[in-house]
Amino acid sequence: MSEALQRSSRLLAGTALALLVLLALPAARQALEASMTLHMLVQYPLLALAGFLLAAALPRHWMAHLNHWNSYGISGLFMTALLLAILMIPRSLDLALVVAGVELAKWLALLLCGAALQMSWRPAGLLVQGFFLGNVLPMMAVVGSLYQNSPVRVCNAYLLDDQVRLGQLLIGISAAVALLWSVRLVRTLMQREAAALLPDTLVDGAVTPESATHGNR
Repeated sequence: MSEALQRSSRLLAGTALALLVLLALPAARQALEASMTLHMLVQYPLLALAGFLLAAALPRHWMAHLNHWNSYGISGLFMTALLLAILMIPRSLDLALVVAGVELAKWLALLLCGAALQMSWRPAGLLVQGFFLGNVLPMMAVVGSLYQNSPVRVCNAYLLDDQVRLGQLLIGISAAVALLWSVRLVRTLMQREAAALLPDTLVDGAVTPESATHGNR
């Protein structure tokens, strides 16, 4: 590994570890887990980001070894979707606050989600990415609808107003991500179509020796 890559890996790993230390501080945990919204929409993504950075810092030969079981990113994205489905269950949020083992499992699961996304997203390609989002985003919207419309608290540790706010945000985020993905998909397909047509255009417009001879006559 070159010196530049080593420095980059160390920087990524250091950033991830610093983020984990910050999130593990009692004051940070209490602040983030005091609100249902902050718990799921701030702490969850930050833990996943730490896993993403740690995976990006792995040596290339480690990545090549791990990619043997992750052809086209399918295994990694499937695991991520499964773990996110479990972590969105209201009971998971409640137990993470009072059971140390569940809290540790939550952290490890989110780190795995971030690492799996880093290793799987690009190899997945548009088709598998679309299949992944087509499962995760509706799941988020359904959970958000449950939180928003439930007349009672689904989590004993959080107030109903916080639950409704989280539900609204989950629905909004899932819709926004779906829109952004659709825009990116259309743009990518248009770029590919333009690139496919480009060689024909160059050939049609090229000046061949025969055309140059006819033109000089």
